[in-house]
Order: sequence, then structure tokens, then C-alpha cells
Amino acid sequence: MQKINVLGILFDNVTKKEAADLAFSHIESGRQAVVVTPNAEILELCLESPEIKEAVISADITLPDGEGALWAAKKLGTPLREKVAGVEFGTEIMRRAAECGKSLFLLGGKAGVAEKAAQNIASRFPKLKISGMHDGYFERSGAENARVIAQINKSRADILFVCLGAPTQEIWVRENRGSLSPALIACLGGSIDVYAGNVHRAPKLFIKLRTEWLYRLLREPKRIGRIMNLPKFMKNVKKQIKLQNEV
Repeated sequence: MQKINVLGILFDNVTKKEAADLAFSHIESGRQAVVVTPNAEILELCLESPEIKEAVISADITLPDGEGALWAAKKLGTPLREKVAGVEFGTEIMRRAAECGKSLFLLGGKAGVAEKAAQNIASRFPKLKISGMHDGYFERSGAENARVIAQINKSRADILFVCLGAPTQEIWVRENRGSLSPALIACLGGSIDVYAGNVHRAPKLFIKLRTEWLYRLLREPKRIGRIMNLPKFMKNVKKQIKLQNEV
């Protein structure tokens, strides 16, 4: 698959279908793969933190979850084919897993969220085996962390959705992937709240106008601090364009 470099992060230049095809090639072969879905906010954090950048670039599959990544790639002269939203990617993986008897473990959310998500997923995909779940509130080191990993491995899940929020989830996966047995480990952030029905995706009009970020801000004004990373991100993209033009 072609890789597109956006500020040091190599994105897979794939469609939604191709992203799922690529992920399932790992599930079927048993060759473990980690999936990350950076948006503009995460790309900016990667510029500011070597630890976060290392966690993101250590993934095997990198998908552009957000218009910011697409905008940057286009401005840099190497456009990505389309946005692959993490929540949509996860849904497609579950649909295919249900068809071929693969199993899923859900990790993340507040107490009870993973259970609620599992109920909704089971209603939508009754043939999908949900082999286990655990909330996202646990010590991510030491004995408690080891117990969570043991629970995941004991479930014999083929797929693990890690929904601890970025960049916590990417760092946790990088530190622990060698101890995790699922063939596909997907970092999907707030998707578990969408699957649980606690959070709703933006209406189609916002998606069409590429302003999902605005809808989320209107629903959750506390996100304003995170949104403030966007002007810095745009400035860094323009700086990179200037450097390219000087070469």
C-alpha cells in the first residue's frame, strides 16, 4: 500500500474498503497488526512529543480520521484518497468479523460503557462473538495492567478495540503489544461511546461540509482547548510547504 507522509506520519493511502481489507489480511493470517487513526490534533501532538510520535509511527496501519489530515496531505502535494473515520472502520471490521466467526474484545470507556456497547453490537451483529470487555479505568502498569492483559488473552479474541482516548491508547498499545495476543489491535478512541449510544456522530450535513469538529465542539464546549491545536497544526503545515518550496 502506498504511504503518504504528513508531517512525519506515514498514512496508508487507502479507501474505507481497502483499509478493512488490509486489516482483515492480518486477522486471517494471524500476523498481528496495530491500527491507529490520527486526526489533526494528534498530528500536532506528534510534533510536540517524541513519545507520542513514536507510539503512532510504531503502528502497522495508519488511517486518516479527520479532514485536517486530508487537508494537510493535499496542501503538501500528496493527497490522500479519502477519510477513514475510526468509528466507521470499526463498524466494518465488526460486520466482517460476524460473517466469518471472528471474536472481539472491547477495552475502554467508563464503567458500564463497554457492556452497553456490547449489547448494541450484539443486536446489530448477532453472529459476532464478543469474547470480553473491560472499562478504561485501570492502572496502566504493574499488577492491574497485567491482569487486564491476561483477561484479554484468556478471551482468545481475534480483534481488540482499544478505546482509551488518544494519545493514551497509542502509548499503551506500543508498550504492551508484545504481551497481547489478538491479531488486530485497533486504537479507536471515543468510538466505544458511539457504539454504546452515549455519543452520536455528527449529522450528515456536517459530515458533507467537513465540519464534524464544529458539531463536536457545539455538543462539548470543553473541547475548545483541544480545538486550539488546529491553528498550530495549520501553521506547521504551511511551514512545511515553505520548506518544500525552498528545496
